Amino acid sequence: MRPHIVTSAVFSLSRLSTTSATITTTTTFNRTTTALKTLAATCPQRLFTSSASQCQPVKPQFKTIAAASSSSFTATTSKHILTPSAPYSTNMASSLNATTILELSKIRRTHYVLNKELSVSKERIQEIVKEAILQVPSSFNSQSNRIVVLFGAEHDKFWDFTSEVLKTIVPADAWQHTADRMAMFKAAAGTVLFYEDQDVVNKMQAQYPLYSDKFPIWALQSDAMAQFVIWTALTAEGLGANLQHYNPLVDNKVAAEWKIPDNWKLNAQLVFGGRTSEAGPKDQQPIEERFKVFGA
Repeated sequence: MRPHIVTSAVFSLSRLSTTSATITTTTTFNRTTTALKTLAATCPQRLFTSSASQCQPVKPQFKTIAAASSSSFTATTSKHILTPSAPYSTNMASSLNATTILELSKIRRTHYVLNKELSVSKERIQEIVKEAILQVPSSFNSQSNRIVVLFGAEHDKFWDFTSEVLKTIVPADAWQHTADRMAMFKAAAGTVLFYEDQDVVNKMQAQYPLYSDKFPIWALQSDAMAQFVIWTALTAEGLGANLQHYNPLVDNKVAAEWKIPDNWKLNAQLVFGGRTSEAGPKDQQPIEERFKVFGA
């Protein structure tokens, strides 16, 4: 990403907590899922980049926190352990086109009511998140995205913390609605916490003062792309998800519990789990009001 091609459109992706809509057809979903899995098995980085030169492996900033057998647990920064992906070839291009990505985008919907049943392993979810960290673009290749994944009891703990904080500020006569929402999120299987590294942003501001006011915006745009990619990839694996924003209310409790670095700024929480129902209809504004083309 460079200044002359960065647009604010990507930033809007971080608010993609839309109402749910019916998945077009089971056939489309199965075909798209199969295509994505085939692509992931042969060259995962091609899901997220159009240039082989951008596929150099780097150490991802990623933490996984799973349920522990006791009140204590171990949180470690994982190393990238995926098998190195093969370089992109023109032969692969002949079997892929934009339809795969667009169909996946269509079936990525908001599912609020989730359960703890996972259609894929926790290891597979970690692979998806790590690969997204590696492949999602960032301005000047600054790589400011940071992610924490909470499974099981650690996921439950996050939503207990959120409930505790909200109960101190939500009026008593309105609390039941909030409590029901907290219980709904807690009933899911896990939560992905999306952060941006403020040290990276500050460093880029100092290094390129001409764009100093833009780097916080660009970091958010990159974070939004990571949210969309991970959400869509989890959908392709048969999971449901919804995007929440209870930061900064929970920031201090979360940072203290999971030893989050002070320079990591929380931006969003993606709740994921097994789907309990299909998505409902999604209203769309007229495309003519949202799209313009010139010179075609």
